[in-house]
Amino acid sequence: MKFAVWLPLLIPLLAVPAARGVTARLSPRTAAWTLGVCSVLLGVCSTAALGVLALSGALQVTPIAALDDISPRLLGDRTPLTLPAGILAAGLLVGAAASAAAVAVRNRREVRAAGRAAGDADGELAVRPDERPYAYALPGPFGRRGRIVVSTAMLRSLNAEEREVLFAHERAHLAGKHHLFLICAHLAATLHPMLRGLREPLTYALERWADEAAAEAVGDRRLAARAIGKAALAAVVPAGRPRLVPGATCGPVPRRVAALMGSGATRTAPPRGSRRRLVAALLVSCLALSAASTLHAASELHNSVEIAESHSGVR
Repeated sequence: MKFAVWLPLLIPLLAVPAARGVTARLSPRTAAWTLGVCSVLLGVCSTAALGVLALSGALQVTPIAALDDISPRLLGDRTPLTLPAGILAAGLLVGAAASAAAVAVRNRREVRAAGRAAGDADGELAVRPDERPYAYALPGPFGRRGRIVVSTAMLRSLNAEEREVLFAHERAHLAGKHHLFLICAHLAATLHPMLRGLREPLTYALERWADEAAAEAVGDRRLAARAIGKAALAAVVPAGRPRLVPGATCGPVPRRVAALMGSGATRTAPPRGSRRRLVAALLVSCLALSAASTLHAASELHNSVEIAESHSGVR
């Protein structure tokens, strides 16, 4: 357990750049799922590793170990750093839990407040009389159908065809439950700071996913690109908009427009096939090693406790 328990805390240093490199050339939907899964898996593994470290340290304290009828002296794999590392891990766990809870509570509060502001009228579209142009996809509470919130100023800034693009884009966000991807990524980043590097590419992938869905819905990529560009130029961020909801004007809009227009001007040249495979293999290896190391460390601690209990029983 000495070394295995530290690996899930260090692996994001390699996994995050690898994930960004792999997803840069994937389809938007695949990229979003890849980044979302990476965020969750790496966040869970690093948190579990902290838990193992904290428990190992706690078992070095005689009153705590006595609760399980064992003596700290009977536990294997003891080093002078076990207790200090456990105290540090426990502090980090408490901080991460508090941050994650704050993110979840804040998002729930913001979504509920935005829902009340949008009104109780039926239908997918909630038009707000506002001179500030904006539009976003507001998820519904407890699995209920979400709504498209759009201001009258945004509607006036687009023609009829462009409004259809905007609505199709926001429908794609609601249908794909893209807010859950964003929530998971932000929660993972509270568990391991290095995972913040996955939030920006995930936001971009989700917006590109919705862009492609909108372009397919209207059957005109140039129209979709024009509508997205016009909406982004006109848009402002309203004070009541939840921070973890997607919208057509989020992310790097020039890159999104260029992708819809089929331009490669804003994209890096694709790496060679062998390099892509190497980076993909590195990412898969990182994820597998993180999960395996976490399980190994937990198993080692469990076995150590069982051995200590058996020795305590025969003394």
